Amino acid sequence: MTDAPDGRPRPAELWRRRGTRALVVARDGSVRGWRWWARNWDRLVAALQDEAPVGSGAAPAPSGPLVEQRDAPRLIAVPARGYVYSFYVRATFAWSSPATMRAEVLSWYVQYFQPNAIQRLTRLAADAARDLPPHRAADLEVALQQALAEDPRWHYQRGDITLTCRPDATVRLDERIMPALQPHVDRMVELEYQFEEQLRKARYAEHLSRQWATILNDDADDQDVADARDQMLTAQREAARWITDLLRRNGDHQPEQPSTPPIPPQQSHESPTQPTVD
Repeated sequence: MTDAPDGRPRPAELWRRRGTRALVVARDGSVRGWRWWARNWDRLVAALQDEAPVGSGAAPAPSGPLVEQRDAPRLIAVPARGYVYSFYVRATFAWSSPATMRAEVLSWYVQYFQPNAIQRLTRLAADAARDLPPHRAADLEVALQQALAEDPRWHYQRGDITLTCRPDATVRLDERIMPALQPHVDRMVELEYQFEEQLRKARYAEHLSRQWATILNDDADDQDVADARDQMLTAQREAARWITDLLRRNGDHQPEQPSTPPIPPQQSHESPTQPTVD
């Protein structure tokens, strides 16, 4: 198409040139804008998350997959036997992914999957607590730890993204039952201390009896010394039987040396006169 006789472009050609120029300007602006967003996107995300901006001067990221640890927003309550009192489970989840991803992406997926993990842990705790009386929180914690040890890694998938969760749990008593348990716990602590004190005294007495037996064996030719030695050995055998019975009745303690238990019994008869060792 030629220009007008006066040398000016025809109207159609003029509008075509203006449209082409506008498209070129728009294209150049879009390219510059895209390049700016590509350079500053990570900085913008880090600024919104109150993190240090990513740049050439930033510290290198740690090697290996990212791990994010999240606590459950509240204690998980599961009913004890009788459904009057409850156990309270404090849950912690360690999330990671074998795929390389930014921290904000991992946080989004953790936020998406954590309700499922909390629900699964709640079912495990409820199944274990249903037949336990409300004062046996320690037994529930042991049962939960055993169940989690059998299946320590939980996997969740959305599209091509797979997350791994490692749960952990601790158990607390219902505060309403603590006043009822306090006197019994105090009494158990007192009895435990008394038993340990008896064991310490018995070990010391057994050590002394061994020393005396060594001294008497050195003077075995003297008849009086031999009689005293026999009486001491007899008393020591009776002490062995007595302490073995005592420890058998207390299932939480085992004798350290079954062949020579350390606690001697109190003799009802008068002790023989100890020989004088020159």
